[in-house]
Amino acid sequence: MSQFKTCTPSTMGRGDFVAVFGDIYEHSAWVAEQAFDQGLSAEQDEIEQLHAAMVRILAGASKQAQLDLINAHPDLAGKAAVEGKLTKASTNEQAGAGIDQCTAEEFARFTELNDAYKAKFQFPFIMAVKGSNRHQILAAFEERIHHDYDIEFERALNEINKIALFRLLDL
Repeated sequence: MSQFKTCTPSTMGRGDFVAVFGDIYEHSAWVAEQAFDQGLSAEQDEIEQLHAAMVRILAGASKQAQLDLINAHPDLAGKAAVEGKLTKASTNEQAGAGIDQCTAEEFARFTELNDAYKAKFQFPFIMAVKGSNRHQILAAFEERIHHDYDIEFERALNEINKIALFRLLDL
């Protein structure tokens, strides 16, 4: 089990906890708030244990809350990225995958796929891009756009949970 490098969750007050963990789930502090409100023990001082608690909170949320969380995520190589309007974590994740180094043709393909995906599913394509490159991301986009809604909804939640774990591991 992994310990946090920068904090000890079980010793934090609610305000500090939410300040540190509120954006683990993109613009969705309610996940951290509920994790705190359910009570923290020394067990949640281990990254995997706190992550498991947050995964359970997301799984128990309403479909609308889950959809709102999915929609809180930016498009990969989208307008927000180009305009520098991503959260620091999203900027670092996309840059780590080389998305900021796309050619004009690759950006055009990302835009085309983002638009087609959102038109089909009514939410953005979500992928935990850490450890991937832009070519792998485009390939995943092209494969997943052919799935049905329920499969992609669940996949989006699974990818969001992966993103959350990566973010927790950075703390």
